[in-house]
Amino acid sequence: MLLADLAPAFSWNPLTDLQEMWAFPFMVNAFRAGTVVAVLAGAIGWFMVLRGESFAGHTLASVAFPGAAGATLLGIGALYGYFAFCVAAALVIAASSRTGRGGTGEAAALTGTVQALLLAAGFLFVALYRGFLGGVNALLFGSFMGITSDQVLVLAVVAVAVLAVLGCIGRPLLFASVDPDVAAARGVPVRALSTGFLVLLGAATAGTSQITGTLLVFALLVMPPAAARAITARPGAGIALSVLIALGVTWAGLVAAYYSPYPLGFYVTGFAFALCLLCRGYRLLADRAGGPRQRSTR
Repeated sequence: MLLADLAPAFSWNPLTDLQEMWAFPFMVNAFRAGTVVAVLAGAIGWFMVLRGESFAGHTLASVAFPGAAGATLLGIGALYGYFAFCVAAALVIAASSRTGRGGTGEAAALTGTVQALLLAAGFLFVALYRGFLGGVNALLFGSFMGITSDQVLVLAVVAVAVLAVLGCIGRPLLFASVDPDVAAARGVPVRALSTGFLVLLGAATAGTSQITGTLLVFALLVMPPAAARAITARPGAGIALSVLIALGVTWAGLVAAYYSPYPLGFYVTGFAFALCLLCRGYRLLADRAGGPRQRSTR
């Protein structure tokens, strides 16, 4: 029997298909969690891309794996391991750099070393656990099958807290991200903002990993913001567009994963990559049509 034969049938009637999916509590929880994660990742990912801290996001995502594996080994929820390790790693990254940013060469050297060590520790935890290997696939590539109402509640609380703090520090953080030297001269606490942002990024990465898995967290943290920045350079419009794109690819990925036997992370990443290419292509065509004058005003 082929894997495709095990998937539910697609009726091509959107209302019927949605009613069928949402008749299952695990799919309702998956859409709730996916919505929360998409909003969170789309907003904070925009600042991450602006600040050039994609490697820091990748490191935090990698650290999430041993965190979840260690939590599973101890018999507690993987979600708590995600958050504990990601936030702790964010503080290490911030402390390793004089500026507090994770995108500098000084920070990258240390965090890359720590990342390799913790990844090895994650596989050690898996070997010690001796559990079902499908759980490892879920940690690495994401899953929507086991999301509970309690996990959705935890994600919602974390997302509200992270977005509230991000909203409070958004303006000075934007200033410090665009021109940190001038911001520091104006009295803006650049290092404190950078450290705070990395902690927020750690919390967002932990939440995003629940949907995409630790290896494909870039699908929501990098691609939607990158696509949005290709369309507009305005902060407000860019963040809103990034969130909309993240929501779109997450919902589309959940639908596609429900009606096929293939991983959710693949669909989310594939849809996000396709939209990113389209937006980049649009930007390239717009720049060529506008000529040097338009490029100089961006």
